[in-house]
Amino acid sequence: MLDALITSRTRIKLMLKFFLNTSSTGYLRGLEAEFSDSTNAIRLELNRFEEAGLLEAHNDGHRKIFQANKKHPLFSDIQSIIRKYIGIDDIIERVINQLGEPEEVYLIGDLARGLDSNDINLIIVGSNTDLDYLESLVGKAQPMISRKIGYLVLTPDEFKTQRPYLNEEKLLKVWEKTD
Repeated sequence: MLDALITSRTRIKLMLKFFLNTSSTGYLRGLEAEFSDSTNAIRLELNRFEEAGLLEAHNDGHRKIFQANKKHPLFSDIQSIIRKYIGIDDIIERVINQLGEPEEVYLIGDLARGLDSNDINLIIVGSNTDLDYLESLVGKAQPMISRKIGYLVLTPDEFKTQRPYLNEEKLLKVWEKTD
C-alpha cells in the first residue's frame, strides 16, 4: 500500500525507522549499513525530511544524528500511517482487545527498531489470557495484514523478571491498558 504512494524505498525505510519507534536515532553511515543503500540516496532523503521539519538533527562529534520531530504538526498522522502499513493497529483492534486481561503489548525485533520485516513479533503482558482464542485470532489476522505474527504471552510478574534481559532498543510499547 505505502509503496504505491511513496515510490522511494529509501524514504519508506527512513519513515519506518524514525516514525514507528520515535526514540530511534540514526546517522548517515549507520543508516547505510543498516539499510544496505547508498549514502547518496539516504543523504538526499534525510535532507528532505530535515528541510520539511519532520526530522531533527544534532551533531555528535563528526556525526549528524537524526531523530523524528515529535512536535511537527503531521507527526501523529505519519506515525498512524506507518502503524497501519505495518498492521499494528489491525492486530490491536482484532486481537488484543478480545484476549482476557492484557495490560501491555510490546513490539519486539526488527520492526521495533524501525526496520521493515515480514514478521510481527509481540510480547503480550497480562493475566487470564485465552491462548486458544489468541491462536485463532492470530490465524485470522495474519492474512489481513500479509505478515506473520509471533507472540509471547507473559504474566506481569514474568515480564518484570524477563525485562532486564530484553534489548530495550528492540522493545517498543504499542498498547497499554487504560482504565
